[in-house]
Amino acid sequence: MASTRDIVRRIKSVRNTAQITKAMQMVAASKMRRAQQAALAGRPYVALMNEVLGSVVFRAGDFTHPLMEKRGGPKRCLILVSTDRGLCGALNSNLFREAARFEPVSTVFVAAGRKAAQYIARTRRKLAAEFTYKDAPLFGEARAISRFACQMFLDGEVDRVDVLSTSFVSTLVQKPQVRPFLPIGEIKPVAAGLPEAESELMRGATEFLFEPNVEMVLGALLPHSLNFQLYHILLEAKASEQSARMVAMKNASDNASQLIKDLTLDYNKMRQSNITRELLEIASAQMGMG
Repeated sequence: MASTRDIVRRIKSVRNTAQITKAMQMVAASKMRRAQQAALAGRPYVALMNEVLGSVVFRAGDFTHPLMEKRGGPKRCLILVSTDRGLCGALNSNLFREAARFEPVSTVFVAAGRKAAQYIARTRRKLAAEFTYKDAPLFGEARAISRFACQMFLDGEVDRVDVLSTSFVSTLVQKPQVRPFLPIGEIKPVAAGLPEAESELMRGATEFLFEPNVEMVLGALLPHSLNFQLYHILLEAKASEQSARMVAMKNASDNASQLIKDLTLDYNKMRQSNITRELLEIASAQMGMG
């Protein structure tokens, strides 16, 4: 049975841990707000860009592009977007559970984040490349990942590319999601939520004129669309990470506080028991002397 000294030592240890988790909670909360704002601010641009791109492709006639080539082969590339560090609850575990469903023989992985690279190495899957990205993701970081995946597709090393990452829903909810990346499919224009003039534009009320030609316009637009889509995926992943870490550290701090209360109660009970025993010993000694 633990002594009062052991309990005091454990209370001190738990209190030190609680101070660390509380500090990490505050840091994560600060980063979370910035990451959430960046992710939410990019959503309207992504939606409008996809709508414009869908309308342009629809009006481009028989235009084809190597990134739009649909193949029936089994070779697949999966861009796995994880965190660099842990202490973010079940975020990475849920992500890797989805990644485990991909056939390891025909799937090659591109890791974005150290935890993804560690998972791929631990499960002995094929790793084509490893990338990292900052707490505030840069467009250049996303562009490097996108270019690498596009080059694999253009070289015929893979027949399709998907992205598995965590989609930010709310501070308490983050869901792993598989998004098709390549080949570029037909993007359905969505007019809901746009101003009336833009809605009419997307419905076909305006004629499109491509200068100098459709090949040059879409040849530049399609890669930029892929780059920005991946950039926004990194923003969503970072918002999910900081939200999950803030919640995990808050839960850890709350659990530490409850544990300190329980240990303090045990300490007081043991101390009271010791005092009672000593009083009984003193009373028994006095009675013996009498």
